[in-house]
Amino acid sequence: MFLFVLLTLIGLTRSSWVTGENRFTEQPIPFSHRHHAGELQIDCRYCHTSVETSAQAGLPPTETCMTCHSQLYTQDEVTAPIRRSWTEDKPIRWKRVIELPDFVYFAHNVHVNNGVACTECHGRVDRMPLMSQAHHYTMGWCLECHKDPARRLRPEEEVFSPEWSPPDHQQREEIAEFLMKKYDVELSRLTECSSCHR
Repeated sequence: MFLFVLLTLIGLTRSSWVTGENRFTEQPIPFSHRHHAGELQIDCRYCHTSVETSAQAGLPPTETCMTCHSQLYTQDEVTAPIRRSWTEDKPIRWKRVIELPDFVYFAHNVHVNNGVACTECHGRVDRMPLMSQAHHYTMGWCLECHKDPARRLRPEEEVFSPEWSPPDHQQREEIAEFLMKKYDVELSRLTECSSCHR
């Protein structure tokens, strides 16, 4: 009986109910990454302007939304909260989709500036009608990449491209080796506790 309870508890702690994997977070606006990043092919950096320069990717201010929505979909109900935010001069209160523990430090700029694509952590948001948590973001999940980042690295011009896929296996191995040197990736530093815990 004890073993059954123990295994059940272990299974439960790894379930999406606990980890949040594939969970949608209701937002004040049903923003579709599939429409914006997928169909319209708007670059991640258009809305997440600080992703290359800051630990935080940044969420877009209403002004960013209004660059298009002052002209497009100006009367529909879906974009009404954007217009209300604009006229009332109050920010849109987006809800965090991925909650990391307070003791975890994650820097978006360090990752994207070293060849780690948005899709590695966020999944194919260009296919998500509503944003969901793509992975379980446990320490073990992060360490899978930190112990063997080579196959996940991309050329810098492809970091923000959701469509990019690696070439054939032999070329991929050569590219991975080249990128590890180019980005000066030191494996020993990636698994030091202080890399992620500060």
